[in-house]
Amino acid sequence: MVVVGGGPAGLFCAARLPADLAVVVLERMSEPGRKLLLTGSGQANLTHEGELTAFLNRYGDHGRFLRHALRAFPNTALAAWFADRGVPLETRPDGKVFPVSRKADDVLAALCAACRENGARIVRGARVRTVERADDGFEVGVAGGTWRSPSVVLATGGASYPETGSTGDGYRFARALGHTVVDPRPALAPIEPEPYTFADLAGVSVPDADLRVVRDGRQVTAGRGDVLFTHTGLSGPGVLDLSRALRPGDRLLISFVSNSPSETLDARLVRLCVERGAARLPTALASLGLPERLLRRLLAEAGLPEEATGARLDRDDRRRLAGVLGGLPFAIGRVAGFSVAMATAGGVALDEVNPKTMESRLVPNLFFAGEVLDIDGDTGGYNLQAAFSTAELAAAILARRPART
Repeated sequence: MVVVGGGPAGLFCAARLPADLAVVVLERMSEPGRKLLLTGSGQANLTHEGELTAFLNRYGDHGRFLRHALRAFPNTALAAWFADRGVPLETRPDGKVFPVSRKADDVLAALCAACRENGARIVRGARVRTVERADDGFEVGVAGGTWRSPSVVLATGGASYPETGSTGDGYRFARALGHTVVDPRPALAPIEPEPYTFADLAGVSVPDADLRVVRDGRQVTAGRGDVLFTHTGLSGPGVLDLSRALRPGDRLLISFVSNSPSETLDARLVRLCVERGAARLPTALASLGLPERLLRRLLAEAGLPEEATGARLDRDDRRRLAGVLGGLPFAIGRVAGFSVAMATAGGVALDEVNPKTMESRLVPNLFFAGEVLDIDGDTGGYNLQAAFSTAELAAAILARRPART
C-alpha cells in the first residue's frame, strides 16, 4: 500500500497501518519530515490543550469537517502515543503542547522508528509524478518505475515552505483523479500593509490586541492575539491567524487598548487625564500598558505632541487618540508568500471527502490526510493535530479492510 508524502501525516498514517498491508511511504526529499523540523522554531508545537469544541473553532469555517477525526484521535491520545514512545509532552501556560525535550528531532525520530517497527518502508528521494487509477487499484509513477497499490493515501502537505518538499504536488494528483481543489493561498503568514510606515517599530510586540477585518465597508472577520511589528509589516499570532481571510485592499483595524467592562475607552482617557493631568502624555498614559515606542508613535498618529499634558487634552484630542488606540487602520497590500507562510489555506475540496473516513467520495480507496485538504488551523499546534488525527482516521479505516497485495 502506498502513502504519498513523508511528512507528519504520511509518517503517522504509515506507523498506524497494519504490517500485512506492506506499506510504502514515498518521500520526494532526501529525508522525511523536513517541514516538521521547522515547527515551533524547531521545538515542535505538536498540539494544543483544550476540549473538542474549542478545537473546532480554530479552523475557520472548516472545523466541522474535523469533528470525527478529532474525536477519534484527540490531543490527549496524541500525547499518550508519543509518551509511550519515549517522547513525553508538556503544556505551556499559553496552552501550546511541546515535547519536554523541546526537540522536533525527537518527534521525527519517534515517527520513523514507529514506521520501521510496523514494517513500513520509507523510500527517500522518490518524487511522485503521477497517481492514476488502474484495474486493481492505483499506479503511482516515480522516476524509473511504477508502484502499484490497491489503496493510496495522499499526504503530500500544502504549498508552504516549498524548500521542505511541500510544493503542492498533491493538488495536481487530486485534480487528475477528478477532485476539485480550492485555490491554495498562504495562511499563517505575515501581512504587508501598503503603505507601511511603522518599520521603525520593528521588534515591538503588543499582547492580546483586538483585530477586525473590513472589506467594502463591512466587517468580514475578527480575532484577538499578539501583534508584532516587523521591518516589512505585521506578524504575531493574532495577525497570522487572520491571514487566511485577508485579501489585498482589505483594512485591518487594530485595537491596542480594549474597552473595559466598566468604561469606554474615551471615559478611560478622561479618567487618566484627570488623575495625572500635570504629567506629559507618555507618562499620563503609561498605565495603558503599551510599549513606550508604540505609545509615542500613536500619539504622533493622533496629532498630539508628547510635551502636551493630560489636562490640556480637549474632547476632540481625546477622540482622535481613542480612534488611534482603539482602531488603527492598515490597508492590506499583500499577504506574504508561501516561502514564509506556516500553512496553506485551500486544498482538496472537503465536500468531496468523507469526514468519517478521509476517503474520497469520488474515487474508492483514495484517502487524504493532513494539509493537502482544504483545512488550515490557527497557530498553536492545531495544524499538526489535524494532520495526526486525519492520518489516524484514514489508517483505522484501511486497517479494517481486507489486506490485498
